[in-house]
Amino acid sequence: MKSSDHLPSFAKAPFALDNPRVWRTCLGGKLLDALHGRTVQEDSHFPEEWIASTVTARNAGREQIADEGLSHPEAAPQVSLRELIGSDPAAYLGAKSAQRDGQMGVLIKLIDSSERLSIQVHPSRQQAKALFQSEYGKTECWHILGGRETDGEKPAIYLGFRPGITREYWSELFERQNIPGMLECMHRFEVSRGNTFLIEGGTPHAIGAGCFLAEIQEPTDYTIRVERSTPSGLHIADSMCHQGLGFEKMFDCFSYTGYSDEDTLKKWKIPGRVEIEDTTLRTQLIGYSNTPMFRMDSLWIPSRAHLQQIGEFSVFCVLAGSGRLVCGTSELPLSPGRQVFFPAQSGDCDVLTDGGEPLEILQCFGPL
Repeated sequence: MKSSDHLPSFAKAPFALDNPRVWRTCLGGKLLDALHGRTVQEDSHFPEEWIASTVTARNAGREQIADEGLSHPEAAPQVSLRELIGSDPAAYLGAKSAQRDGQMGVLIKLIDSSERLSIQVHPSRQQAKALFQSEYGKTECWHILGGRETDGEKPAIYLGFRPGITREYWSELFERQNIPGMLECMHRFEVSRGNTFLIEGGTPHAIGAGCFLAEIQEPTDYTIRVERSTPSGLHIADSMCHQGLGFEKMFDCFSYTGYSDEDTLKKWKIPGRVEIEDTTLRTQLIGYSNTPMFRMDSLWIPSRAHLQQIGEFSVFCVLAGSGRLVCGTSELPLSPGRQVFFPAQSGDCDVLTDGGEPLEILQCFGPL
């Protein structure tokens, strides 16, 4: 008997996933509780919810927590999505993804930050291969869902170096832990609902306090941090800063090319592309013309939408409204926070609202 013979099959129809929350060094998560309609809404060290995750979190001091961050079908919580996909990659992912490497090639998250995240960078695909022996780096995209003011300041992000920043100067700021100096090296942009930004591997960045966003990224958790403690005072372990590379080599992950404010926005702020399908508004938030690594759409459905299967997997995350997803004889209720995995072998589906407010859904796709 093969090790996959004991696994249930979910490859013929869309299925609901659980909502794994993941420990991070920063604080947040109150707006995630609100999204799910929970009575208790609080900020903690679980500011992220991972969506359709086949990736385990890298958290120093929590190595004893097996498979933190992995998603599971609601109907079979003892089985991970990673195990299911591994049992039959072509059925779950589609021929293109299965032939590439048998992996999803993407990770989606919801992030609610009540404090500024530590200044960080992720490796590009080329850097990840050289430094971590990984086929994937961590290019990512942020789509702002909303947020909250913090100490009178509106939500903002830090993105990219200003002109003239060198490796020597950046490493000197790190050695002195001159955090204001580091922040001054980067562009700061206030953000609002609907803004979308591409953060390529090698680009320094930080999510500011009060941001609530969806993130789609390459499927790794390699994060190089240059702050030895968080804004709220939590000490960051050395290994969480350099990810095993050492403090000298970690500076290889940064791209020191600087841009003006205008050029930074031109390069990395992505305008949406709107399409109307019957009464449904589909906005391509980021597409393959921006990066071959992923695609994310927003669907606004006032009554009903017909979704055609394209022979490759996709992932739903419901942000607002309620209704149901009907695929043949299969039916799933939809409500805020619901995650749904669409296997490549599932057929066409219909999304129907319950007659109240329109459904707002993120639909995410893997690499080109």
